[in-house]
Amino acid sequence: MKRESSMFLLLNLFLILVLLVSPISAYGQDEESIATLRNVGDAFSQVAEKASPAVVAVKVEKTVSQTALRMDEWPFGRPFSPFDEDLFDFFFYRRSPQRHLPQRKYTQPAQGSGFVISQDGYILTNNHLVGEAEEVKVELLDGRSVEAEIVGTDPESDVAVIKIDAGNLEPIKLGDSDALEVGEWVLAIGNPLGLSHTVTAGIVSAKGRRGLRLASYENFIQTDAAINRGNSGGPLVNLDGEAVGINTAIIGPSGGNIGIGFAIPINMAKDIADQLIDTGSIERGYLGVLPQDITPEMAEAFGLDEPKGVALPQVTKGSAADKGGLQGGDVILEFDGVAIESESQFRNLVASCEPGKKVKVLVLRDGRRRTLTVELDKRPPLEELQKQQRPVEEEMERLGFAVQNLSQDLAEQLGYEDQAGVVVTQVMPGSEAAEKGLERGDLITEVNRQKIENVREFSMALAKASDKGRVLLLVTNGRISRFVLLNMRD
Repeated sequence: MKRESSMFLLLNLFLILVLLVSPISAYGQDEESIATLRNVGDAFSQVAEKASPAVVAVKVEKTVSQTALRMDEWPFGRPFSPFDEDLFDFFFYRRSPQRHLPQRKYTQPAQGSGFVISQDGYILTNNHLVGEAEEVKVELLDGRSVEAEIVGTDPESDVAVIKIDAGNLEPIKLGDSDALEVGEWVLAIGNPLGLSHTVTAGIVSAKGRRGLRLASYENFIQTDAAINRGNSGGPLVNLDGEAVGINTAIIGPSGGNIGIGFAIPINMAKDIADQLIDTGSIERGYLGVLPQDITPEMAEAFGLDEPKGVALPQVTKGSAADKGGLQGGDVILEFDGVAIESESQFRNLVASCEPGKKVKVLVLRDGRRRTLTVELDKRPPLEELQKQQRPVEEEMERLGFAVQNLSQDLAEQLGYEDQAGVVVTQVMPGSEAAEKGLERGDLITEVNRQKIENVREFSMALAKASDKGRVLLLVTNGRISRFVLLNMRD
């Protein structure tokens, strides 16, 4: 009995000790967690304090044209609006499709952000903010408002450089965007909705985002740090207080932040800024091809284990690619030692090279790999390129399908050995070509009863047929041949 009483006493003492120690342990853990949060907050505060003096508000004015609204368009006269007229028109104005209304010009203000990158006043920002602006003003953290000049803009990357003449500037240090890791903390600093020097925090959600159609050359950093209208041109900052990107765009159904924002990598922006500062313009390498992504189906047709590289449906005659030995039907697997993953990545690589540079290009042709040496040309202006590509786009629009040369590898895969012609690579849904049964993989051997062997001969035959307004194609799928008559749209 005495032994049982002793055991009961010891058990009670143990329970009391547990009850006494547990709250202390839990309290200690809470204190440790709070201390960690304080340290994170202190880190953010230090980064913001370090980077904010370089961040500026950018205010611009542009002259734009808009269709004017006549008084008689309104059933009871023009309604009264207590707001600015342009704002009222933006939300409530509905144009009449039956009437040709006169144009009016007016000054449109816009605002965004930027950041100082040098003591002598150079500022990085976005082209979509300052491009074509007649007046640019910059507001500094200390309240000064300074006129700025546009040094240079690059619409294809959405990078721009402006300059101010002011003293006591505190430029931000530029970091290394290539060293960023997914999951790393970043801050976005800018002027969203006119709220100067707003700081938001998040992480790097992804790197190398392309195909968003936000710019011609894309390699965006994706972040969930809150970005809103007015953040454009401001810096994305790492925990060392260095700018690692230019905040540029968001994706959201209402135009507001939903945690999907994009920034131009600072390494890409710095190279462009250096050229703009030195010459006021950008020089990019040019190959002279129209690359196309490899789909899983195309990979099998080309004899590839996986859909990597880019296919070349055509090569511009006399271009650097043509002179270097590239041919329509080739698949580029490597460019300048870099494995090719996509069409957008390939275009970025070519553009980042200096004109005149000689590069090694690994291609797959007729099932065999070979390395070619190509000396890059200087990329023509965007307007000239658009003129060059317009016939191709118009041809696609007029016919409803696209073609490429029949390589030996494709002939073996599709069963077209000992035949000549062009292979259909794409058919527009709903087009006349689709309605008449033309499919991807079909082989076109004749145009208006004239035999053709490649894309060049196909295009020449189409040009001859354009006056007639229609074209007769001889098409085979490897089993049966048939004629397809298509109307050519104006």
